[in-house]
Amino acid sequence: MNETQGYSAEYAALNHEIYNLTKQLEAKEREFRESTKTDSYDPFDNPTEFRWYRDDYSEILPWITMPEFSVPFEPAKVEKNTIRKFYNIGGFTALFQFLGSNVLATLLILLMTAILSGMNTGVSSGAISHYMTKGAIFVAINMLTFLTANVGFGFIGLKWAKIKPSSLIKTRDYHFSDAVMHCLAGLFIWVTAAYISTGIEDIVSQYGFTTEVMDDDYGKTGLGFAILTIYTCIIAPVTEEFFFRGALMKIFSKSNQRFGIVASAVFFGLAHGNLPQFMLAFLIGVFMGHIDMKHNSIVPSVVVHIFINTMVSVISAFNENEVVMGMLSLLIIAFGIIGFVMLLMFRKGCKLPVSTPAQSRRGIAIAKTSVGIIIAFSAQLIYLVLLILTTKE
Repeated sequence: MNETQGYSAEYAALNHEIYNLTKQLEAKEREFRESTKTDSYDPFDNPTEFRWYRDDYSEILPWITMPEFSVPFEPAKVEKNTIRKFYNIGGFTALFQFLGSNVLATLLILLMTAILSGMNTGVSSGAISHYMTKGAIFVAINMLTFLTANVGFGFIGLKWAKIKPSSLIKTRDYHFSDAVMHCLAGLFIWVTAAYISTGIEDIVSQYGFTTEVMDDDYGKTGLGFAILTIYTCIIAPVTEEFFFRGALMKIFSKSNQRFGIVASAVFFGLAHGNLPQFMLAFLIGVFMGHIDMKHNSIVPSVVVHIFINTMVSVISAFNENEVVMGMLSLLIIAFGIIGFVMLLMFRKGCKLPVSTPAQSRRGIAIAKTSVGIIIAFSAQLIYLVLLILTTKE
């Protein structure tokens, strides 16, 4: 081998060594970038939140994927505006559902009244109203109204927030034993809320009002009872969970899962239009939001909702039978005690998400500046108060 060939070999070896060192440096640099990169699905480093349920926070902060970038403690104006945008979407979706359901119900009632008046000339409006209320017409209108409003505005809200509806049913780690535990825990919450509601009614009645603002004396015909049962036990649980735990909670949880649970539960309670059901709907709404986030699906809350509504329907059906009601009361007490134990077991193994200090500045602190949430909350709260005021004796 001559001298030129020797230099060539040494040069090749040196190039190979430089190549290997360059690759090592690039690997180290990539490793450093990855180690300093903020997890866009856990930007607040919150171990109490449910990772499956999180969305990509780069939707709110696109530059979150940049190396060494971390979410600031206080949100900047751009981040606040984006979070507020989602809160506005959720608030206006709740408002449109509230207004839309009331307008649609009113139009359907006026339409059916006009049709019945045309078919039965000479019959008083009071008689027609009585016929609609006691028969199947009013129940059918109620079912059609909320089926349309919950599903329709639920899809509109999801589309507006650019959330895929299929993301609401990607169920994780959910088994029959979970369903039983959730249903019994929900029963205990229902019993507790019933006692709280009774106490509220006693206080309000001292001032000449009543919280019982809804007329439950309808659907007394066979067809009316059948429609009411189908709506109460199947359609209402499915559509309400789709709207409140599906669309609203997902929209409100973009930066704070705890806020999403509570906010959706508040609107769920207000949607029922009276204080007793508000207490039940809010308390059970928090619980159902919790289990839905845990399992990344509205399926668990639909199951609990169906169970509770079916149980209430059975109790209502035998309300005038003292013997059956006595047996049912004993069963409810027994299962309620078991439900209390189930709730403790569930909460011990799976606690509600806790907001970090940085997330707290992205929850109610921004929500109280959201026009959509303020208008939706105020409108439904005023409506509830006005209903109670009309009961003044």
